[in-house]
Parts: sequence; structure tokens; C-alpha cells
Amino acid sequence: MTGEQHTAPGATLHVGGADDDLEKRLDDELTAFNTAAAHGARTRPLTVRATDAEGALIGGLTGWTWSTLASVDMLWVREDQRQAGWGSRFMREAEDEAARRGCTDMIVSTYTFQAPGFYPKLGFQERGRIQGVPGGHEDVYFHKRIGQRTTGKVLGP
Repeated sequence: MTGEQHTAPGATLHVGGADDDLEKRLDDELTAFNTAAAHGARTRPLTVRATDAEGALIGGLTGWTWSTLASVDMLWVREDQRQAGWGSRFMREAEDEAARRGCTDMIVSTYTFQAPGFYPKLGFQERGRIQGVPGGHEDVYFHKRIGQRTTGKVLGP
């Protein structure tokens, strides 16, 4: 019969909130699957952090690289340091590190109430928007071709 589903006998389904064990297992399983599909390429964490003279966090960036792809997951700057160039610096440092790792492309998304005007100033092109974000906002997706930098110029297309 087409569309027949086979379930494990006695299986149960649980719905709830945070589940650290489940999150770890899913991450492990998907990482193994993705690594196999990408001919052995593994993801590597990518972070950039700035602290002030007292050691307090000014801001930072988290993301990952995976073969030729880099992604920015989170970028944040402390309120009293916004408009001081930290966001651009974090992105440049992440891009440079990604290029050193062999990446040729970088992706990032942001909500329309966050920073959709910021990324195009850094050379990113908008690639899509998803509606349905609370408050009538959208999730905006950006992409940029990157490469090794020499004297401030990006090599390649």
C-alpha cells in the first residue's frame, strides 16, 4: 500500500519544552548525516568576541563554517557601544577567518526589526524573506561571496 507508515511497536510521542538530551542527539545525528552528504566536510564553530578594559562583554558573533560555507547565527553589540563600528568589525573578522578556512560564501539572516539595512552595507545581497514573524515582521536572508583578502580587496567573482 502506498504511503503506508511503519512505526515502532509501543512507540510513544512526547511534546514539551526544552529537552537538552534530544537537542544533543538530533545535533549528533544530523551532523553525521550532513557530513556524509558533504563528502566528509565537518562544521567548525566560529566566534568573535570583544571585551572592554574591565573584561565586560562589548559584543560578539557566533556562527560556523562548513567546507566552503560560513554562516552567522548571532551578532550582538551592547547598547552603549552600538553605532561605534563593532558590528562591522565583528563581521569583517568573521569573514576573514572564514576565508582563511577556505570559505567562498557567507550567509546570515535577521528580522526586519533588527538589522536588515546593516548587511547590504557590508556587501551582502538579500536572497529572500519569510513572513510570519511575531509583530508582523519578516525573517530576511542574506548571502555574500567571500574570498581571501589582500590589500583590502576580495579576490574572485
